[in-house]
Amino acid sequence: MILECLRYWVTYYRVDGFRFDLASILGRNEDGCPMNKPPLIQSLAFDPILGKVKLIAEAWDAGGLYQVGSFPSWNRFSEWNGKYRDDLRKFLKGDSGMAKVAAARITGSEDLYDPNIRGRNASVNFFTCHDGFTLYDLYSYNVKHNEANGWNNTDGESNNHSWNCGAEGETDNTDILRLRKRLMRNAFAVLMASRGTPMFLAGDEFCNTQFGNNNAYCQDNIVSWLDWNRLDQNADIFAFFQYMIAFRKAHIVLRKNTKPCSLGFPFVSYHGINPWNTDYQREDHYIGILYAGRDEKDQKDDIVYVAVNTYWEAQSVILPQIPESRQWKKAVDTFKMDGKTEYSPEEKDSVFNNQTLLQPRSVQILVVE
Repeated sequence: MILECLRYWVTYYRVDGFRFDLASILGRNEDGCPMNKPPLIQSLAFDPILGKVKLIAEAWDAGGLYQVGSFPSWNRFSEWNGKYRDDLRKFLKGDSGMAKVAAARITGSEDLYDPNIRGRNASVNFFTCHDGFTLYDLYSYNVKHNEANGWNNTDGESNNHSWNCGAEGETDNTDILRLRKRLMRNAFAVLMASRGTPMFLAGDEFCNTQFGNNNAYCQDNIVSWLDWNRLDQNADIFAFFQYMIAFRKAHIVLRKNTKPCSLGFPFVSYHGINPWNTDYQREDHYIGILYAGRDEKDQKDDIVYVAVNTYWEAQSVILPQIPESRQWKKAVDTFKMDGKTEYSPEEKDSVFNNQTLLQPRSVQILVVE
């Protein structure tokens, strides 16, 4: 019946993909044990009619089976990368011991998805989805507030890796509001600079809120609705989302390996506050990721450096050395973008002496020109 339904939707309605909620349950046998080769999932993977549509697994279920990185995919299923969500939430709010794993998540989670086996599209990267906090609430609440759901706040996920930036919920404190928006920009900049398929929740682009409710399915009211009035109130965030989506589209090296660049850089490399330093320590709150290659259309170098400072103080960073005829330029600086609603790709800040200063809790993205 499942196969027939999917075939019907593809054939008659031209549906081009399916996401399977709690997909791991499809791999349990009659007594609930996980199977090595679940026949239904295998049938979905090899079905001739479904052969070209997108198949996306939420690779866990309500019974506790967690298969992120190990879902029986037959190289046909992509996965919601729950480890990307959790690890980067922790790193971006300043948790210790997360630098090394955060760098792995940003560059495609190859520890979970061997590109030689799973290809480059297995990981669906996300910070938020229909379950849990919105992106605005992620940086506005330390804990869930589901009292209105009728379960004495016992429903919904309690381990959210969120941070209220100093005040729980709504506040008039301008410093806190400014920090919250910067952290939202940080998260989206990192998402758009990560290898894999990016996904974000509708409404995050204009700071939609569920008022701290992280299980709002039962609320048919302003708690769960998209409040489009917030688009006018948060035009700066909307403009930043537009800019970062366009930036990702313009730089193919953010999405995949191409041909080698003329400067001899590897396709992907990791850096600390000093270049080529990959010895991340527990108290490191900075990672630098260099993507390098050649644009497939114009055959010009495409070199992008992603600098992420989650420390509460500024950090001076030395960038990889480039020839004197070339120049590092900032395409993104989330600290300087407060309130801006227009971004021009031509208005890049030059970087001198291969050195840049990252302000507290900020992200910069630099390109070689």
